[in-house]
Amino acid sequence: MDILLVALGNILTPMALLTLLLGTLAGMTIGSLPGLSSTMGVALCIPITFNMPADLALILLGAVYVSSVYGGSITAILLRTPGTDASIATALDGYPLAMAGTRG
Repeated sequence: MDILLVALGNILTPMALLTLLLGTLAGMTIGSLPGLSSTMGVALCIPITFNMPADLALILLGAVYVSSVYGGSITAILLRTPGTDASIATALDGYPLAMAGTRG
């Protein structure tokens, strides 16, 4: 139980929350650009993490990966162009649903 409290204390520091916010914004931007996948977004962020502490680096890379998967669905639903390879099925279902919602 003590280990979980220490981990929670490390995650809730202001620097970790700022890293999480910046990683989320960067990941959504990377994911919404067609042709850049989630893994490529993580690979592009690896040089940034060389001089960071390990916990902040893992927070940044995790935030970029998860939010880029979400960011890929933005262009898949609105433009029928999947931003990441994981959002191809979203483009097939989400775009017609978005168009049906704008007609009503």
